Amino acid sequence: MKALLALLALGKLGKVLTTAGTMLLSVAVYATTYGWRFAVGLVALIFVHEMGHFMAARGRGLAVGAPVFIPFVGAWISLKDSHMDAETEAHVAMAGPVVGTAGAFACYLWAIETREPFWWAMAYTGFLINLFNLIPLKPLDGGRVVGVLSPKMWLIGMPLLGAVFLWRPSPLILLVALMAAPEVIAAWRGTLPARPVVAPDVRLRFAVGYAALVAVLAVLALDVHERMHAA
Repeated sequence: MKALLALLALGKLGKVLTTAGTMLLSVAVYATTYGWRFAVGLVALIFVHEMGHFMAARGRGLAVGAPVFIPFVGAWISLKDSHMDAETEAHVAMAGPVVGTAGAFACYLWAIETREPFWWAMAYTGFLINLFNLIPLKPLDGGRVVGVLSPKMWLIGMPLLGAVFLWRPSPLILLVALMAAPEVIAAWRGTLPARPVVAPDVRLRFAVGYAALVAVLAVLALDVHERMHAA
């Protein structure tokens, strides 16, 4: 018991228990609506996405907390280094969708191999989760990535978010819109701070990577949708 308390005091085991506990809570809540198998797969896909952020942050030497899950909201990692340059923020933000897409693509390949509807559903869900996160609006990953290009791109994000809401109404989308509104309004009024100073080659790298990932996710999601419809 003393050893357990010591670990908790150090925060090591506490972080693991927080992540595991919130994951199990999310699985239990999702299972009431989607069934336990889909719930486990959904939480696993979100975990893979968040670990992309976690590994990228650790790779840059940032102090980062373990993922915390909230049912029907998703998950996040807490970055204790609040003063990041624009390139580092974009790098950490981009890593989530990149690794998350790899996880969804693994489901896609396994679905091709097994032709099981469950794995098609997992692949489709994973592609949509990561595509949604690339909408150019803070606090979504896409908003942090395009911030290194031009914060005015956030003006594109709000109509896209509105279109997603019309397609699949959700309180989460309203929450994202509420959180993004102040910076979108500032972009509209032209009162945003000056664009971060970033080297042209860095800006080009993120522009190409962002556009390519959006295109890949859109094509793969459409492909899975057509395969599921045909089946």
